[in-house]
Amino acid sequence: MQKKQKRDIEQTRAALLKAAKELMTSCDDADKVTSRAIAARAGVNLAMINYCFGSREALLYEVFKQLLGDAQRAQPELAKALGADIAPRERVVMLHFYMMKLMIANFSFSKAITRYILLNRSGEMGMESLACIREHFGKRKSEQECRLIAFELSSLHELAVLRNEELKEEYGTDLSDDDELMRYVRESTQRFLD
Repeated sequence: MQKKQKRDIEQTRAALLKAAKELMTSCDDADKVTSRAIAARAGVNLAMINYCFGSREALLYEVFKQLLGDAQRAQPELAKALGADIAPRERVVMLHFYMMKLMIANFSFSKAITRYILLNRSGEMGMESLACIREHFGKRKSEQECRLIAFELSSLHELAVLRNEELKEEYGTDLSDDDELMRYVRESTQRFLD
């Protein structure tokens, strides 16, 4: 009986992920991708979102991770840049550049999950650059210091994506322009890694 129940839960998780991904990638307003809409599209009980993921936002974060993997496969330059024999500092820059570019290109989706990430970051969630930061500092910084730097840098960049329009209007920084985005990422990364 437990094997069947476990298989049913896995199938439900997969159906919810698929439904959320379809809804998020086909809408222009993430607020319309409600828990009810996701559950209805997946053909499951509404309560299964919380049972399987804990919250709608946690489900959407899992979809974001899938989209990130899809983007890495679709943009071989990202995987190449991250796997290249370049300085760890440059890998941090490239990782944050491509992450922010993906988030800006999918702003409605980013808007739906970034608050969740900012308020619930723990462990490795949203800490993709931590390994490169550790490598950059070596023994000059403790593990806690490296984790804090990764936390602060990721949070700053996620907040910048959320406030992209205000950055453009108030400060003339258009993060949807690749050159300006790269300059912004390099400058902010430099503040943390020097």
